[in-house]
Amino acid sequence: MGAQFSQFFPPRPAFTEADVASQEGRVFLITGGASGIGYELAQMLYRKHARVYIAGRSQQSAQRAIERIEAAAPPPSSRGSLAFLALDLADLSTIKASVDAFRAREAKLDVLWNNAGVSQPPPGSVSAQGFELQLATNCLGPFLLTQLLLPLLAAAAAEDAGSPPGSARVVWTASQMVELSAPPQGLRMAEVRAPPRDRARAYVNSKTGNLFLAAELARRAAGSVVSVSLNPGAAATNLFRHTPWLRYLAYPLLHAPALAAHTQLYAGLSPDVTTAANGGYVVPWGRIHDALRPDLREAMRPVADGGTGRAAEFWDFCAEKTRDYS
Repeated sequence: MGAQFSQFFPPRPAFTEADVASQEGRVFLITGGASGIGYELAQMLYRKHARVYIAGRSQQSAQRAIERIEAAAPPPSSRGSLAFLALDLADLSTIKASVDAFRAREAKLDVLWNNAGVSQPPPGSVSAQGFELQLATNCLGPFLLTQLLLPLLAAAAAEDAGSPPGSARVVWTASQMVELSAPPQGLRMAEVRAPPRDRARAYVNSKTGNLFLAAELARRAAGSVVSVSLNPGAAATNLFRHTPWLRYLAYPLLHAPALAAHTQLYAGLSPDVTTAANGGYVVPWGRIHDALRPDLREAMRPVADGGTGRAAEFWDFCAEKTRDYS
């Protein structure tokens, strides 16, 4: 339980904005960057002169976030930039158009933060394609987005050939609930294909999916892009908008979003996240977690490597469901 206790009550961040060199010329994309953890991360990156794209459904919300970040930037004003990218992760038919719009502006992408997510929406909530909404928004949409952006991530890796290997990254946002609540082997594929009515269980399944997709991308894209997942830390954000009672119940364990943004910052920029850490798991407020549940580690390994291949099975499920939209 020690590893779990330290995630509820983490030590102070060891990697902060002060440790980040200028990111001028680098391009970052944050899904769900208009509020909460994503907003705090966008603010840190902008102050380091990066080109930051805030991806989401609401241009109005993103524009308000951009104006607040720009107004708060200390003088001299940042040499970076902030821009909105229209993106609806719950509608697979729109994601390619979003990527095309991004490609029209950028020739590379240095880091993709799959930060957006939904938790326990009203019963019966589904995506535009009829998938359970948490599976769609937290897994299927980010999977398709990442697949379509891989060429730009590879371009960033090639351009940064003089930098340490692993500077081009994909960061997937999982949850501590995976270790605490996921069934043996992390996922029952029958529940993926026919999601349970239990909204909390469906949420844990989707977050386990993030863990598995990170591990599989690391294996399949080895040598070009580093892929890691993380538990950002319990933060007081609008992730609780559908379960306000849970916010009050968990209040003693909730931290400021800016602290959780340090977990994202570490996963995306820390020199600790080398190619040797590819497929790894990061915990608050920026530490590589070496004590992941053994059955989850086994599920993340292919059968040929002595694992159960459950992560590969989930990857194949996502590939099948998104194939017609790529």
